[in-house]
Amino acid sequence: MAILSCLRGLFSVVFAILITPISSLQALFYLLVLRTKEKTAQQVPRTWAKMILAVSGVKVRVEGMENLDSGKSYIFAANHQSQFDIFCLQGRFNWDFRWLAKKELFQIPLFGPALRRSGNIPVDRASGRKAVQSLAEAAERIKNGCSVVIFPEGTRSGDGLLQEFKAGGMVIAIKAGVGVVPMAICGSRRVLPKGKVLPRAGEVVIRLGAPVDAGLYTLKEKQKLADHLRLRVADLLGQEGTPS
Repeated sequence: MAILSCLRGLFSVVFAILITPISSLQALFYLLVLRTKEKTAQQVPRTWAKMILAVSGVKVRVEGMENLDSGKSYIFAANHQSQFDIFCLQGRFNWDFRWLAKKELFQIPLFGPALRRSGNIPVDRASGRKAVQSLAEAAERIKNGCSVVIFPEGTRSGDGLLQEFKAGGMVIAIKAGVGVVPMAICGSRRVLPKGKVLPRAGEVVIRLGAPVDAGLYTLKEKQKLADHLRLRVADLLGQEGTPS
């Protein structure tokens, strides 16, 4: 069984490497040649993620959709334990959203232009005026109706424990004045822990909590909002400090 699991994991990695540039080209064709709207073109990355999940043997279940109001834009603040968080959300979280991602990802050939053209938002995490400007631009996009997913921890957790939430994403939330939805991704670390290459089959559960009104906080209270959201995500994970 261990050998079969390794073979399946290897096949899924090779499949992902091959399908990613193809899907990027397809998305660019939809957006640049057919002039498809961003929302319609989202079927391409959604299908891309679903195929990777299927090949890897990963099933995803979403709980708490009743906490969301259709037609509203949100910032979804999620924990981050695995690269598979991306595939799980992109493929199975049935909400029109974009990624708030580090600008370096937008520099990858084919993938980067497709990411940008699809409406995803680059953020310059370097200190200084560029970082402030990118946060302001992201807030304006969200204020105008774009929902986004952020990982406030800033990086994947190596041991499965929930890390401290950084305040950068909270600046965007407060400036946009929208609801911030605590999101717990449970089980992805068992599929692909940080530092590993080959994924394993398994089930991932995405849990959504009730939105937190970022408009009730000032910029001086950004860390207070970050800490509150961290507690909410920890609660959704089951128990604070416990690997999921």
